[in-house]
Amino acid sequence: MDILKYQSDFLSYLRTKKLVKEPKNLYEPIDYILQIGGKRIRPMLTLMASDIFSGDYKKAMPAALAVEVFHNFTLVHDDIMDDAPLRRGHKTVHEKWDINTGILSGDAMLILAYQYFENYEPIVFQKLAKLFSKTALEVCDGQQLDVDFETRNDVTIAEYIKMITLKTSVLVAAALKMGAIVADASEEQAQHLYNYGLNLGIAFQLQDDYLDTYGNPENFGKQVGGDIMENKKTFLYLKALEVSNTSDKEKLLQFYSKKQKNNTENNIEKVGTVSAIFTRNNIPEYTHQLIEYYTNKSFESLAYLKISQQAKDGLLMFGKNLMSRKV
Repeated sequence: MDILKYQSDFLSYLRTKKLVKEPKNLYEPIDYILQIGGKRIRPMLTLMASDIFSGDYKKAMPAALAVEVFHNFTLVHDDIMDDAPLRRGHKTVHEKWDINTGILSGDAMLILAYQYFENYEPIVFQKLAKLFSKTALEVCDGQQLDVDFETRNDVTIAEYIKMITLKTSVLVAAALKMGAIVADASEEQAQHLYNYGLNLGIAFQLQDDYLDTYGNPENFGKQVGGDIMENKKTFLYLKALEVSNTSDKEKLLQFYSKKQKNNTENNIEKVGTVSAIFTRNNIPEYTHQLIEYYTNKSFESLAYLKISQQAKDGLLMFGKNLMSRKV
């Protein structure tokens, strides 16, 4: 298992795809969002899973590309919904072009993702498409819950975990299972790998939530404090409501009762004050504890995988590295 090789080979494969064609205003934004970086975690997982079960990761390249294109499609539309100015340190698609372009190019990306499965035999295509359709709909479910939470004041931590499971972690899990499907692993083994990814995906999103408030803007690539500006009911916010005193709780509720559009002085004050409340109430520590819980829960699935110890160690190391990231 060579993570860096998966990544470099995937990027080489991506570069061979001629994404820009006529009409250019449809395809240039697609090429743009796919080329401006990103961690490429999901396609690497697809390649890794195929390698683990068959020793051949290159046959999983089309499936890995489908996962990456779909993931980026969700980012393009999420950025529109969140009115986000930055993605990976660059202008978001709707900022660089316009909202209509972002919507249509995103739609095209979803269709492109399905097309990449056509590289496989009918039985594999059917399994991939079935998992993909289920996952894509779950991601939409999660996104809608995320939007609904913005106007609710009674969101529970359990509801939040359900939302991020749907919005984020099901795609991490599906990326792994797709690699297992391409490698012709049994359904039982593919599902154990899916469970590993599902819990790792929850930990990954919790880490993302932490970095949104406490990350370095130069490394993070997104607007730090964006979740606070958008009144996102993240674990940090919900835990703060649970453990803080009356004064801090009232301040949080007041700040989250309205949005300050654009990066105004009010927004800067909001992010600063809310971050201080989080820090004062040990929210970073609570968040790290929950990240560790789901990471360890993920690792429990490794015991059921009939793979080499070397492969298990690789999955263990991958999870640990993912949770110690700063971007």
